[in-house]
Amino acid sequence: MNSSILNQSHCPEVVVPNPVFFTIGAVSFAENFLVVVAVIRNRNLHSPMYCFICSLAAFHAIASLTKTLENLMIVFADVGHLNKKGSSETTLDDAIDSLLCMSFLGSFFSVLAIAVDRYITIFHALRYHNIMTMQRTGAILGIIWTVCGGLGVLMILFFDFKLIMICFVILFFISLVIICSLYVYMFMLARIHARKIAALPVGGRNNHHQQRWGSNMRGAQTVTILFGTLVVCWSPFFFHLVIIMVCPMNPYCECYRSLFQLHVALLTSHALFDPAIYAFRIAELRHTLRKMLLCSDWKLCS
Repeated sequence: MNSSILNQSHCPEVVVPNPVFFTIGAVSFAENFLVVVAVIRNRNLHSPMYCFICSLAAFHAIASLTKTLENLMIVFADVGHLNKKGSSETTLDDAIDSLLCMSFLGSFFSVLAIAVDRYITIFHALRYHNIMTMQRTGAILGIIWTVCGGLGVLMILFFDFKLIMICFVILFFISLVIICSLYVYMFMLARIHARKIAALPVGGRNNHHQQRWGSNMRGAQTVTILFGTLVVCWSPFFFHLVIIMVCPMNPYCECYRSLFQLHVALLTSHALFDPAIYAFRIAELRHTLRKMLLCSDWKLCS
């Protein structure tokens, strides 16, 4: 029995309806756009961590918009309104792929930047405002967007598809190792630091240390949830890329590849989950979003 017969009979391709992708794209774009506007409008959110969160939300919004546009192109091509091999369609498809690559890379680097910011906040609290100035934050964001934009264009124009897959898989696993190592180290030091605070004499200063430490740790836990969500949403897709490279003709691997659309749906859902995590975990952002949604006059509600 050849692999094609096995795949057709035992592992049919799981097809996700286009309305599901359109719904995910529309809702996630609206959510992330609201987060970007909330951070820009509320001066209390003008700090490095929220700037990185704003950057992550912007990358998510771009990914949602471009993925929705790509799905629209597929629908129009299927009904014969677009020529898949036309010059203008090919150019637009390359632009969409570049934006998607840029968004995926930007999501990695933004989460990494948030993790490093939380590390500095917890373990270099007295020097935090000297280390993470808004000027440095702006420079870091400028570097992230420039590098991701440049890599997104270069990957589509000059890289072979297989090389792009290898680059993304390597980047994914390197990011996992870096962020996991950072978190393990951070929480090991956190336990030691918490014991030192508990050993301080009871009093106002000790209470202040505990409150500040608790706030910083809650921020670190929020970033941990963001990172865990990224891993859950992205891992099946990257495992799919690994399987394509390692066993392209194996019938058992083909069964896993039949879930490709499901993996893409889970990948795009990442942009849907993050804003909900921000709103649930960060009180100031949640308060700002509530005012934006429920109040017609921003100045009266501020």
